[in-house]
Amino acid sequence: MKMLALATAAALAVVSFSAEAHGPTRRKISESVEINAPADKVWAVVGNFQDMSWLPPVEKTEGTGGNDAKATRTLTLKGGATVVEELSKYSAEKKSYSYRIDKVDVKTLPVNDYSSTIEVEDAGGKSKVTWKGAFYRGYMNNDPPPELNDENSEKAVRGLYRTGLDALKAKVEKGS
Repeated sequence: MKMLALATAAALAVVSFSAEAHGPTRRKISESVEINAPADKVWAVVGNFQDMSWLPPVEKTEGTGGNDAKATRTLTLKGGATVVEELSKYSAEKKSYSYRIDKVDVKTLPVNDYSSTIEVEDAGGKSKVTWKGAFYRGYMNNDPPPELNDENSEKAVRGLYRTGLDALKAKVEKGS
């Protein structure tokens, strides 16, 4: 009986330890907006990787490489923070591009290993724009501080996407 209790205690200790050692889980966010404009018109605004002027927090975009794979852009945000991003895939034909963040301060965007895709689809004379991303929370170890936990990382990315998509919709529809 003592042996069974010891074996059970040892097994529980191993399971408990491995559960704590797991760390963060990759999060996925997707936001969409319908825009009352043809897909080509929306793509003309959002399709240039080197231009993020439609995103309200961005004050300035500087980059190299145009829309070619491995092109980079540095976004200077209002307040002075910067985000460095690299283009991984671009298709004007599919009206889609994917990129990843090379460098960001977690105080600016509380994420790690972030990648994202923006797609514009025809929706019968209108457009559907989807912005989706995958990332880890801002704190990669166990027991993250509240501002860098899963919930706040997801909230920050979702807020960024909503702000951007709503601003894009307003900009394109105003120009119609």
